[in-house]
Amino acid sequence: MKTDDLEDLRKHPIGVFDSGMGGISVLRELVKVMPHEDFIYFGDSVNAPYGTKRTEEIRELTIHHVEGLMAQGAKGIVVACNTATSAAVAVLRKMYPELPLVGIEPAIKPAAVQNPGARIVVMATPMTIRQEKFQKLMAHYEDQIRIVPLPCPGLMEFVERGDLEGEDLRTYLHELLGEVSREPIDGIVLGCTHYPFVRKMIQEIVGDNVTIYDGGPGTAREMRRRLAQNDLLNPQQEQGQVTFYNSRNTEEELALCRSLFRA
Repeated sequence: MKTDDLEDLRKHPIGVFDSGMGGISVLRELVKVMPHEDFIYFGDSVNAPYGTKRTEEIRELTIHHVEGLMAQGAKGIVVACNTATSAAVAVLRKMYPELPLVGIEPAIKPAAVQNPGARIVVMATPMTIRQEKFQKLMAHYEDQIRIVPLPCPGLMEFVERGDLEGEDLRTYLHELLGEVSREPIDGIVLGCTHYPFVRKMIQEIVGDNVTIYDGGPGTAREMRRRLAQNDLLNPQQEQGQVTFYNSRNTEEELALCRSLFRA
């Protein structure tokens, strides 16, 4: 690549894709570790939740929207959705081997490393838990920690409508966590990017002795590592810009994006 072309490419934005609002939790971590980068965030709220769809449909939607971000000049892509990562990232890497591409997965490894022998609840969408990628990840660490998968149908919808502190949410979480809490919980892995937005309430319900693990910070560090490896970090010193798009394309939806980004 010519030097001029590389200099121009370094100034291109990083694309962040999610099935809706959840990936904004990852976007916040990306901005923390790369404050001088520009970002384009696209959420497919029209088709949310992805966690109830067939794998083939999730893959098609993810590829379509990732290619849309590439068409807008994204120099790297973060798939900030556990379900979409499981369904499509391996295929996308084969399609675009030169593209810095990072997916997210439940933070089971940090839980195993930091808390060996612990009983760890993994909160995730029903689809993520069913997928082969998750099953393999769980099998890899099941001799180090006791993993309790907990499907959370309906939890992401609270975030999608901006309900992060309501009594309906509190009731939902109490009922959801009640059964698994009959035995002591050492840690909870947030296996969906929507869930960090309700982390505070989850912590209140399970207590301060339970460690909560989120894959967002590690994903952000990995994206930075890959861009640095390809000499694609933006040299600018001023604060980068974040642009939001959503398939629902209403001002209410974009206002919620900005609100969650500041949350």
